[in-house]
Amino acid sequence: MNQGEKYSLLAGSPYPLGSTADGRGVNFALFSAHADMVELCLFSHDGQTELACLVLVEQTNNIWHGYVPNLQAGAVYGYRVYGPYDPHRGLRFNPNKLLMDPYAKQLVGDFVWHESHYGYDTAEHAQDLAFDNRDNAHWVTKSQVVALAPPPRRLAKLVAWCDTIIYEAHVKGLTYKHPEIAEDIRGTYAALAHPVMLAHYQRLGITSLELLPVQGFLQDHFLIKRNLTNYWGYNSLNFFAPHRQYAASDDVLGEFRAMVSGLHDAGIEVILDVVYNHTAEGSQLGPTLCFRGIDNLAYYGLQNQDARFYVNDTGCGNTLNIRHPRVLQLVMDSLRYWATEMGVDGFRFDLACVLGREALGFDTGSGFFDAVIQDPILNSKKMIAEPWDIGPGGYQLGNFPVGWSEWNDRYRDSLRQFWRGDGGQLPEFARRIHGSSDLFEYSGRKPYASINFVTSHDGFTLLDLLSYNHRHNLGNKEYNNDGHHANFSYNHGEEGITEKLAIRALRQRQQRNLLASVVMSQGTPMILAGDELGHTQQGNNNAYCQDNSMTWLNWSAADQELIQFVANATRIRREFALLRSNFFIHKPDELGSQQGFDIHWLDAQARPMRDTDWQEQNLHCLMWMLESSVNLAPSHALLTLFNASNVTNSFTLPLGWRWRCLLDTRSPTGEPLMVDPPKGNAFLVHEKSLLIFCGESFG
Repeated sequence: MNQGEKYSLLAGSPYPLGSTADGRGVNFALFSAHADMVELCLFSHDGQTELACLVLVEQTNNIWHGYVPNLQAGAVYGYRVYGPYDPHRGLRFNPNKLLMDPYAKQLVGDFVWHESHYGYDTAEHAQDLAFDNRDNAHWVTKSQVVALAPPPRRLAKLVAWCDTIIYEAHVKGLTYKHPEIAEDIRGTYAALAHPVMLAHYQRLGITSLELLPVQGFLQDHFLIKRNLTNYWGYNSLNFFAPHRQYAASDDVLGEFRAMVSGLHDAGIEVILDVVYNHTAEGSQLGPTLCFRGIDNLAYYGLQNQDARFYVNDTGCGNTLNIRHPRVLQLVMDSLRYWATEMGVDGFRFDLACVLGREALGFDTGSGFFDAVIQDPILNSKKMIAEPWDIGPGGYQLGNFPVGWSEWNDRYRDSLRQFWRGDGGQLPEFARRIHGSSDLFEYSGRKPYASINFVTSHDGFTLLDLLSYNHRHNLGNKEYNNDGHHANFSYNHGEEGITEKLAIRALRQRQQRNLLASVVMSQGTPMILAGDELGHTQQGNNNAYCQDNSMTWLNWSAADQELIQFVANATRIRREFALLRSNFFIHKPDELGSQQGFDIHWLDAQARPMRDTDWQEQNLHCLMWMLESSVNLAPSHALLTLFNASNVTNSFTLPLGWRWRCLLDTRSPTGEPLMVDPPKGNAFLVHEKSLLIFCGESFG
C-alpha cells in the first residue's frame, strides 16, 4: 500500500550517512555511485506494512539524500535501488529487492530465507545472469531510525597493554547454562555483566573480554538447510547494529551499552571481534540484501577478467573492497561508532590481511592502516590482527604496523609441540615464550604485540587438545573434512573421554602446564573461555555451526581447582613486573638490552645453554631466568623450570639466590608442593610439569 501523500521530502544533507533523527524529522543518506534512482521505503513499526516509497532526487558526490519532516526515531525503512542489471560489468541492481541500510543502527523483524532474496531466478539454467522479478520485502529484516543516547560509562583507567590478559568468549555460549543467572537473560548481553560473571572475571584476573562477532550477522542458507546455524557469527551483513538475538530485551542498544558500563565499572575492557573482510551476501550466487544491490561495483572486489565473479581472498565468496574510499569510510565510521557511542575499547580484526592489501599486495602503509593511526579516537584503542587470509601474500605474522598486536599462531603451535614432547622444539619454544622478538622487535614493536594463546574459538578446546588425536566433526555434516588437520594434539593414550585415572591426571597436569606457560610468557596472554572450566566439545575442532550443549559452557561441571589454578597464575603475573615487561629483555651485551635487566637460558643443572644443547633433538628440559636489579638491592629474579619429557629429571636451582616456589603444576591449584628448595638446590622434577620460583640474591 502506497500512502506517499502522507509524507513530504526535502533535500536534506549528504552527511552523515545513514538515518539521523533530530527531533523534527529524519535525514537519510545513502552512497551509490552507479545507481540511476533510489527509493526510500517507509514501513510500519513491525516492518510488515509498507507505508510509502519516496524517491530521493537529491544526489551530492554520489550520495543520495533526503529529509522527511515530522518523522521520528523508531521509524522503519529500507531502500530500493534502480540501475542496470549486467553482472559481467559488475552491476547487479534489482529494485524488486528491499535493501538494508549499511549504516542502520538497529534492525527490525526476523530474517527468513526465501528464494526471492536472490537477485536472479534460481530456477534458471543461466543462474545469476537471469534477472528475478519477485519482491522480497515480506521476508527481509528492515532498518530502524534510532535516537541519540548517552554513551556507556568509561573505564576509570585504561588497561595498559603490558597488564592486559584477554578472555575470548561467545556472548551466548558463555552464560547460556549458568545456573546462577536468571533464565530470561542467559546467553545475552545483559548476562555478560551479571554480578556472578563479573566476580568470575575478577577472580580469573582477566582484564579484557574479547567477544566473538556481535555486529548484525546472517544465518547461512546452506546451514539452515542442514538444520544447523552459524554459531560463531563470522557472517556480517551490518557493521553498526548489535546482533538482536543476543539481547534479552527489545532495547538492544540500551542493553549493549548497559553491559559495557557494567564491565567498565568492574575494570574490564570490551574488545569486539569484527569482520570487515567479507559480507553475508557471498559469491555471485548469493542473495541481494544490502551492498550488492546498492552498488556491487563499489563495495566488492571483482575479477578483472569478468566482473561477474568476485575476488575471494576470504574463502567466504566475496571480499569487501576496502580500497574504495566510501567503503573505507564505512569501516572507519563503524569503528568510531562502536568506540564512541557503544563504548568499546578495542577490536580484533578477522582475516586482517584483507584490510592491508593494496593493488600490489599487503602494505603496512595501506589506506586503512593510515586512516586508523591518524584517527584521534581509534589510535588509542587496542587493535589486534588475525594476520592471515587465503589471498595472495596471505600470511603476514609480524608485519602489521607499530601499535598493532597480532594473534601469534607460531606461539600456539610451538607450545603445543613442546609440551606434547616433540623433538627439536627448544629453540622455537624459547623464542616464543620470550615474546617472539624475532617477529616484532626489529620494527620497533613491544612484546605485547604478540597475542599468546594455545587455544581459541577456532580449533580444539584445551581439554580436547589433550584428549583427541583426531578431529571429530561429523556433527557439522561435512563428512569430517572441515576444521584444522594439523592440531599438534595428543590424547595421552586413549581417544576421548577415559576412565583411566593415570591418563586423566596427566591431561589435567598438561592443562595446567599450557595455561601457566601462556600466563608467564612475555607478551599478551589470551585464554579461551571455558578452558579454565575443563570444557569439552567432544573432539569437534570447528564448532562454528554448533549452537547447542557442545559449545555452551557447562558451569555445573566446572573444574573449580583449575579455575583457582588460573587465578593463582594470573596473580603471580600481576605481582611480578618481570612477567609484564614493556620491552624485550636481552643479555646486557646484546642489541636492545635494558640496563639492570638480564636473561638466562639454563639447562637442568643450571649451566648456560650451549649451541649443541639447543640442537639436541631429544632435550625436553629447560630453565628460563629473568633478572632485574633496577632500584632493587639485592637483585631479584624469576625462574621457570620446564620438564616436557616423559620421565622425572633432576634439576639444580642456580646458586647464589634464595629461591621460593610460587607455582607447581603438579598441584591441582598450583599451590607449591615444595616449601623450600632442598639443600644444595638439587631436586627431582616430575615428568610433564612446570615450576616457577622467585629469588633474591645474597648480595
